[in-house]
Amino acid sequence: MSEPYDRTSGERGATPDSIENARENVLDGWPSSEDVSRFIDERRSERETALFSSVQDDEPVAVTEPEADPEPEADEPDLASEPALAPEPEAVAETDAEEDPAPLVDPDPIVHASSEHAPGEFAIPPGYSVLEGAANGARRAVGVVVSRFNGDVTSRLLANALDELEAAGVASDAITVMPVPGAFELPIGAMALAKTRRYACIVALGCVIRGDTPHFDYVAAEAASGLQLAALETGVPVSFGVLTLERADQADARVDKGAEAARTALEMADLFAHLRAAAAR
Repeated sequence: MSEPYDRTSGERGATPDSIENARENVLDGWPSSEDVSRFIDERRSERETALFSSVQDDEPVAVTEPEADPEPEADEPDLASEPALAPEPEAVAETDAEEDPAPLVDPDPIVHASSEHAPGEFAIPPGYSVLEGAANGARRAVGVVVSRFNGDVTSRLLANALDELEAAGVASDAITVMPVPGAFELPIGAMALAKTRRYACIVALGCVIRGDTPHFDYVAAEAASGLQLAALETGVPVSFGVLTLERADQADARVDKGAEAARTALEMADLFAHLRAAAAR
């Protein structure tokens, strides 16, 4: 075991007396608790005194007012307050003159019957045998079934059809006119005439005008399909001369449909005659 170390002499093998003397020597250099408290209070008092003195010595800060904007000189115009200049009359007149005029719009394009047809003529390439009929009424009898409803229009349709038949060579005594109540009765009237086998063709004339109810759609559709059925059932050509109008004033541009229906019926009758003759050879 090593000997004790003597702190006083720095040698080992120290005695108890030397150890006690070393303890006292060490504690002599440390301040007491009272000295520590007194030192802390003094330092605190010094800091408070120094802080109070610095506040007393500060000078007040001068507040500088912002400088006002200099007023504009009298010679410089204030653009913001000046009123907007109106355009000169000459410039306005020239601007109006340069604008394109509004396009003209047809207020009633339906009235023009020509809009229902495409331009150009039908043509058959050469080198083919052609079986074709013509509106020839010589030695033919024609039955005309016409609706009494909307009589002002159907009367003009009938007059145009009769003039066309006579111009095509149909004798007046070979034409039979059979009035029926309305367009809905045209199919059964046409079928009755065709079944007699006395007429080469039938001309059907009528007029239906759209109203506030679906009545127009039913009558127009049944008249068209019924007349087609009469032709298919009997084999006698039946032409469709029924006007289907949105308004009554549209009839003025379409009354020539009576003459067109007469020509169509005669052409189909002549075509069937050529077909029978070709088949008999």
